[in-house]
Amino acid sequence: MTKKINLFAHLKADFPSGLVVFLVALPLCLGIALASGAPPLSGIIAGIVGGIVVGSLSNSHISVSGPAAGLTAIVLTAIASLGSFELFLLTVLLAGAFQLLLGFIRAGSISNYFPTNVIEGMLAGIGVIIILKQIPHAVGYDSDFEGDQSFLEPDGGNTFTSLIGALDYLQLGAVIITVVSLFILIVWDKVPFLRNLKLVPGALVAVIAGVALNQVFILSGSDFAIGSEHLVNLPVPESLAELKGIIVTPDFSGITNTEVWITAITITVVASIETLLCIEASDRMDEHKRYTDTNRELRAQGIGNMISSLLGGLPMTSVVVRSSANASAGAQTKMSAIIHGLLLLICVLAIPVVLNKIPLATLAAVLLVVGYKLAKPSKLIHFWQKGLYQFIPFIATLLAVVLTDLLKGVALGMIISIIFILRGNLKRAYNFRKQEYHEGDVIHVDLAQEVSFLNKAAIKTTLNSLPQNSSVVIDASDTVYIAHDVIDLIEEFVTVKAKEENINVTLIGFKTSYQLQNAEKNNVFVTHNDDNGKDRKDKQDIY
Repeated sequence: MTKKINLFAHLKADFPSGLVVFLVALPLCLGIALASGAPPLSGIIAGIVGGIVVGSLSNSHISVSGPAAGLTAIVLTAIASLGSFELFLLTVLLAGAFQLLLGFIRAGSISNYFPTNVIEGMLAGIGVIIILKQIPHAVGYDSDFEGDQSFLEPDGGNTFTSLIGALDYLQLGAVIITVVSLFILIVWDKVPFLRNLKLVPGALVAVIAGVALNQVFILSGSDFAIGSEHLVNLPVPESLAELKGIIVTPDFSGITNTEVWITAITITVVASIETLLCIEASDRMDEHKRYTDTNRELRAQGIGNMISSLLGGLPMTSVVVRSSANASAGAQTKMSAIIHGLLLLICVLAIPVVLNKIPLATLAAVLLVVGYKLAKPSKLIHFWQKGLYQFIPFIATLLAVVLTDLLKGVALGMIISIIFILRGNLKRAYNFRKQEYHEGDVIHVDLAQEVSFLNKAAIKTTLNSLPQNSSVVIDASDTVYIAHDVIDLIEEFVTVKAKEENINVTLIGFKTSYQLQNAEKNNVFVTHNDDNGKDRKDKQDIY
């Protein structure tokens, strides 16, 4: 039975967090549309639908949906190859229908197989990307594609070249606004008397301060004044008719075009995987540790993408940057995501001129704080202390996400994790070391709780390393499963090799279902030490 949630019960926490997400989402929606080669309003439409529609249908309390940077390359290529944005919208509509189908066939359960260290590595990688991408904006260099989160950028450069290039375009006005904004964001929750103003988020205060400071620079004729190219750039329709003219709809005449269907399937796969990864990450960021129904999330995303396409919007996913900003701001329920969507809608319709006064530098400061919270050095120390098997997949995922993209980074982390699991599984089945053997010792080979075909090579190596004229005890007392391949291997060793090399073999704990040929009787002699330290032999039942 689904627990009912009162969306208005935590409005004091959800409204400020929704406001923060709105401030973060606004430039990202515009920037991702620009990077995708799509109309600027298409990004805003996707953000509105992601907030209101997906936010209402999903049962995730932390994640926020909107246009995704991870889809920019696909969108840019698809629009160019298909020849029109309207035809591309048809692929988004089909992708939404496919996602809806995936939700109904319960494909969302795949998210349960992402290891924690890989998810945390992905989050830390996203945090590093946010910091690296926002530093140029923080110093007044806004030439790159706002919202593009990949290492290689559309202009042929990369993240590091943008950082170096920013040094040649340093603007003191932007630096001052960034520093002031960062100061406000850092102290807002730490100064005691400001705690009573919790309803007003520090991000809003920082944005207001940034706008006011820039207006002072402009009115005073200062060289520190920031020009329009370094401010939020939102389309400003003069009338309702002009707004309607901006909105485009899918071109259904291309429904028989094979390329349309291939693009739709591509968007479905990438958007669904990114959503599931973000949902898994969002659940980890939730302070109440609530779990999201991933199948319901896929259905919500599918409906959202279908509606977005019909209104002229970009494809969307659940997005880490906005979700992490939501969690950091103290969101309690999904009402926060809905509020962010409503604010996008209201502000785009009512006050676009005011929004266009917001410096990108002050928004960069908000994102720098979000990035730091995702990539805290303490995370690195935490996984280092857990051992190499946890640390290496974490750091590999982090670096690969930063240097390639999210999906490749997670794929690398998953591959390394699987290799470590297989390696650990191969070593679990035995503990004998030939170099530590002394003549007369009784060798013990203790089998693991589960011995699969993956253990066969290790056990084979161990049995082959046993010295001639030795005594060995193969103990399966704690074993609940042994693969037939391993049973055959042990049986061949006992009946052939052990006899040829005069090795005395004792089997302990093997069940009747294993059907070992040398275990026809109900007991065998087991060698062990008595209380006086001398070897003696007792009968033991092995069944």
